[in-house]
Amino acid sequence: MATINLDSLDLAALLCSRVCHDVISPVGAIVNGLEVLEDDNDASMRDFALELISKSAKQASARLQFARLAFGAAGSAGASIDLGDAEQVARGMFQDDKISFSWTSPRLLFPKNRVKLILNLIMVAVGSIPRGGSIAVAVTGDAERCEFTLKSKGLNSRIPPHAEGLLAGDTESGTVDAHGIQTYYAGMIARASGMKVALSAEGDEVTIRAVTA
Repeated sequence: MATINLDSLDLAALLCSRVCHDVISPVGAIVNGLEVLEDDNDASMRDFALELISKSAKQASARLQFARLAFGAAGSAGASIDLGDAEQVARGMFQDDKISFSWTSPRLLFPKNRVKLILNLIMVAVGSIPRGGSIAVAVTGDAERCEFTLKSKGLNSRIPPHAEGLLAGDTESGTVDAHGIQTYYAGMIARASGMKVALSAEGDEVTIRAVTA
């Protein structure tokens, strides 16, 4: 294994690619719906187009709000974020989806990097259940000493390929692409926020646990 050496420009470019990948599908669906409204006078088709536009707009908004908190600055240096706000944007990601989602935590202000870590680990958990299932997030402790436990269950669940190496900042080639950048970024945030992350799998359940180092 080789340590990933990524400069700030490449990191920014890869994260932008990841965000664009996440929002291009619902935005494309909105465009398709608008084209139907412009070209088709059939009432049922127009109703379908309006429903598609509404659903896709909500999905695009939810994904952008999530990305803003998970990848963005979300406040000035040293800012704290309400765990309730993190729960809200996380739940928005799973509306009308193949994954059921639950969140248990105290309503506290946490350092922004630790909140960003929770959200990024949720995306790692999503990658562990490619055919859908459930994700349960639990936060215990306080802003100083805390533990995050994420349990994902589903058919053919597994620790995502290369996830453990990416979280540690290592790959066989010493490089990372747009597909792996989010997991690599989660590892960067964990180190920056003084947390250690471990992954384990048993049966149809994958557990991601982050604890204060």
